[in-house]
Amino acid sequence: MSGLLEGLGARCPIVQAPMAGAGGVALAVAAMRGRAIGSLPCAMLSAEQVAAQVAEVRAGADGPLNLNFFCHTLPAPPDETAWRALLAPYHAEEGVMPGDPPPLRRPFDAAACAVVEAVRPEVVSFHFGLPEAGLLARVRASGAKVFGNATCREEMHWLAARGVDAVIVQGAEAGGHSGWFLGGHRPTPLAELLAERADVPVIAAGGAVDGTGIAAALRAGASAVQIGTAYLACPESLISGAFRALLGTDAAADGDFTNLFSGREARGIRNRLMRELGPIRAEAPAFPWASNALAPLRAKAEADGRGDYSPLWAGTGAARVRAMGAEALTETLAAEAAALMEDA
Repeated sequence: MSGLLEGLGARCPIVQAPMAGAGGVALAVAAMRGRAIGSLPCAMLSAEQVAAQVAEVRAGADGPLNLNFFCHTLPAPPDETAWRALLAPYHAEEGVMPGDPPPLRRPFDAAACAVVEAVRPEVVSFHFGLPEAGLLARVRASGAKVFGNATCREEMHWLAARGVDAVIVQGAEAGGHSGWFLGGHRPTPLAELLAERADVPVIAAGGAVDGTGIAAALRAGASAVQIGTAYLACPESLISGAFRALLGTDAAADGDFTNLFSGREARGIRNRLMRELGPIRAEAPAFPWASNALAPLRAKAEADGRGDYSPLWAGTGAARVRAMGAEALTETLAAEAAALMEDA
């Protein structure tokens, strides 16, 4: 394990991935009790909600905490006429109509920066690039280590040149939103990213759900591994029952990148909407607006125990996850990886 994570107080080479919609206070607390870095997804939270959740985590566990934010450019509300027309047969079938939009994923701003300064997390990580220089300087001045997310070699070096403390290299195997910000969506296998040497520590993300995957990433040069999919099956995750029922089954191995659920490419388990419309549609509004018209469909189906219109974000290891408490899972993953590293 790298000196960076040890210096932060972690006792195993694992960063629990933030995972908006799946992660939260309970998952972060349990991962931290297992001696990993816990994470809170903050892109859909208000500053007040971030502060409240951090307080809950601090009351439940000691150890390093990562707050994750997005750095996309929020476009003006788009014309959704074509998108709503495409979804109209589903609205009619389910007997629902588009209503109030769900909370938007908002980019890191002055209000988010102020809450970082107030709650002082050990780590602040960013998806889709970095915030503007003034905000980034304030984050650093708070004492937080800064982690950036890269999906290609160019992004790795771009982040390193801007002084991040570590780069999370997000392989094509990783679930959730691809954090690309230079040159478009170009999924790159994790092994290729780890073969590229950066001037800062790298944290591997994508495909690892057991000690074998963690040890392989560490042997390839990673300082640590960010784990998301393996935690989905934990009781502390916030996923729906329909999503949970897929995990660990052969169906969970059928995944793809799609823009249907948010307007931006993200990897998830294939469901009805992806099969019938295809995973990528030009009609989907720009990120993050695509989720608006889907919200009532998702709510109706999930109430009926179906994931037909839900973003089932998961990586390539989703068919191999183990259902256990997140603290026990963290300890198990760390022990498996340690044993394999000792045998190497």
